[in-house]
Amino acid sequence: MFFLVQANVYLDPDHYKIFEALEELNIDYEVINIHPSAEKIDFETDRKDVFVYGSVTIARLAKQNAHWFPGSFYGGNHLYEVYSQFYGENLLNHKISVHKISEELSWGTDEKKFIKPYDEAKIFTGKVFTEIEWKDFVFEALENQSNRITEQSLIQISEAKDTLKEARLWIIDGKIIHAGYYKFNDNTPFEEKVSEEGLIFAKDMIQLYNLEKAFVMDICLTGEGWKIVEINCINSSGFYPNTNVKSVIKALNIYFSN
Repeated sequence: MFFLVQANVYLDPDHYKIFEALEELNIDYEVINIHPSAEKIDFETDRKDVFVYGSVTIARLAKQNAHWFPGSFYGGNHLYEVYSQFYGENLLNHKISVHKISEELSWGTDEKKFIKPYDEAKIFTGKVFTEIEWKDFVFEALENQSNRITEQSLIQISEAKDTLKEARLWIIDGKIIHAGYYKFNDNTPFEEKVSEEGLIFAKDMIQLYNLEKAFVMDICLTGEGWKIVEINCINSSGFYPNTNVKSVIKALNIYFSN
């Protein structure tokens, strides 16, 4: 398989690991730069066995190249409105409301809300906001001409909830290829490997709905048990310091080369 990798992914400090993995595994690849406002991928190849990796921009634009396989998994089943029908209350943020980013929101005293993009993943990073933080963010985002955020951009809002620990799982062909924690709260003891209970929960969720041939699932432990934080497109999911990137790339190459 041929990997087309975006070079300029500034928000992921561990992005370089993919190049090390590709070199060690002797997998063909090419590196390209893509501007956030690009309307197509400026790259020509006779190969059809192409897998793209980088930002949401390259994942989104690669869908134009329908002859690439596997190409990109962006969109489709990754939309909340699709996978929420299957995962239901197993989602951390099961009950949401959808708004335009420019809408005036109703806030209670000292209220916090979890806000993230709805249909355009990663036009900004979802997180917990106070009223002042959100209004400041919206003002700056709409003033900034270098992003893809407009007054019509949709956001999803849910109740801010506490998690004890969070992990990222890389899933290929319905199997968990790699799992690693990326967050612990201050009172949760560190664990080297994702707990068996967390992995069993994730496997049960995959049985409920195997969303794509390859995708990424973030899970978390809460006071109510394990939940799904969100589903991510594998073409644009970032690596964490403890991610075994070589294992992920090797599994992708083997599965999609057969």
